[in-house]
Amino acid sequence: MKKFTSPLIFLLLSIVISCKGDPKNKEDKQVETKQNDNKAKVSSDFPFIWEGANVYFLLTDRFYNGDTSNDNVLNRTKETGKLRGFEGGDFKGIIKKIKEGYFKDLGINALWFNPVVEQIHESVDEGTGNTYAFHGYWAKDWTKIDPSYGTYQELKELIDIAHKNGIRILMDVVLNHTGPVTEKDPVWPDSWVRTSPQCTYKDYTSAVTCTLVENLPDIKTEYNKDVELPQILIDKWKSEGRLEIELAELDVFFTKTGLKRSPKNYIIKWLTDYVRELGIDGYRIDTVKHVEEEAWSVLAEQAKLAFTIWKSKNPDDVLDDNEFYILGELYGYGIDSKRYYDFGDRKVDYFANGFDNLINFQFKYDAAKYDYDALFSKYSKILHTNLVGKSVMNYISSHDDGDPFDKDRNKSYESATKLLLTPGISQIYYGDESKRSLNIEGTQGDATLRSNMNWDVIENDSIQTALLHWQKLGTFRKNHPSIGAGKHQLISKSPYVFSRSYGKDEVSDKVVIGLDLPKGEKIIPINSIFPEGASLIDHYSGTETKVIQNTATINSGYSIILLELKK
Repeated sequence: MKKFTSPLIFLLLSIVISCKGDPKNKEDKQVETKQNDNKAKVSSDFPFIWEGANVYFLLTDRFYNGDTSNDNVLNRTKETGKLRGFEGGDFKGIIKKIKEGYFKDLGINALWFNPVVEQIHESVDEGTGNTYAFHGYWAKDWTKIDPSYGTYQELKELIDIAHKNGIRILMDVVLNHTGPVTEKDPVWPDSWVRTSPQCTYKDYTSAVTCTLVENLPDIKTEYNKDVELPQILIDKWKSEGRLEIELAELDVFFTKTGLKRSPKNYIIKWLTDYVRELGIDGYRIDTVKHVEEEAWSVLAEQAKLAFTIWKSKNPDDVLDDNEFYILGELYGYGIDSKRYYDFGDRKVDYFANGFDNLINFQFKYDAAKYDYDALFSKYSKILHTNLVGKSVMNYISSHDDGDPFDKDRNKSYESATKLLLTPGISQIYYGDESKRSLNIEGTQGDATLRSNMNWDVIENDSIQTALLHWQKLGTFRKNHPSIGAGKHQLISKSPYVFSRSYGKDEVSDKVVIGLDLPKGEKIIPINSIFPEGASLIDHYSGTETKVIQNTATINSGYSIILLELKK
């Protein structure tokens, strides 16, 4: 694959494998008073638990340009529609922000970025002006990193540095389709792809064995027979001087696994290489419902095996005992559906086919519909009954949701509070925390959601006020698995106080949270969550207190308290 350049290294690999808003808004005023810098007085002793993770999702090209030398490396220089070309963001930019502590300050413990394999070279005119594959969802070659993002070695460095900072990596992967066909990017053979019919979503078949849109060739993932490699891929590898090593690696993989050399299994090999070689911690899988669920089971099995192999080869770099984690983008899935997605003529349980988590497209509606306790109670109940051992990922905005929870960025306080305190995994889309605009003049379609990260204004007072709130909630969430993975329990409606409790595998974590409280002195009922006399810290204000007569008294200028035991 990418980093192997000699038969000797390949031989060693073979042996190893064969062996194993507006600042004047009322909500923002609640965090304008900065009583202190909230220096960390409590360090989490709890292990990382995926079900309570705080994930940051970014588009590599739009986050930060750390290396201008790769901006035009493939001559993708045609004039495009606004925000439809490559803008320069890369791996070095992400690395820089990890080193600066940006993600640490936000309490991020998992990072998801768009697919970074080599993309089609030419642009496509979709009626919105020329568009290049800056987003990463138009693969040309799964075995190589797109040079506009950086090099394979820089990706490895990114992952290593993230791990050293306690951040897991979710790699975005696509199995459903190649990139569009252009003069520079020929269609793959009929044994690999279909170019029609286009999906109509009337039933299971018309959502799976079809193309998502015109000119997006669909991988024939239903095939389970041997097929030859596309000649265009063979010619490409030969011109790059790596044909022999790629073919030899394929021989090792298919001999070891016993899998057919089918289209999906070739791609599964290429995707799991990144796990075997780099220690990727999990996948975010694109277009889940457009691929047969059996294919996802195979991918999950091979990814988990690859992660085990990486751990055995890199014992000093292993973060914990967690298995490889698989998150799915099953468009239209909501937590009310529990375990099933209904195609009309067939219901499918994707959780039983390799998935640990599905993105919850329903959260934005629930966040708008319910008050805090109704929202928290609902999610806690479903996760601890119908989805035991699984979870959902909640979000308020994303790269392809044109109707986000707070498109005008007027509800930054509420957005953070609901997202980061709701049971399940939280997904911060880059710029949620900094009010990055989702209304960009001159854009068409989803381009307005994919602007450059607003580093140029992040030091503004109104941005800093919002950011501070996201940081305090995010670091509290990171320190306490009980927030995302624990059970919610109402303590008092007025003042509004609740607890979260998590207990599993000798891990016990409890917190008490109060929202919409009066500023100044607050007497908080503890409900015996913490023992009498226990020393507590309000993570939000940094104030210390003790439990006296089953209450805690906090005097702060904030309307929120985040109580935890002082270590």
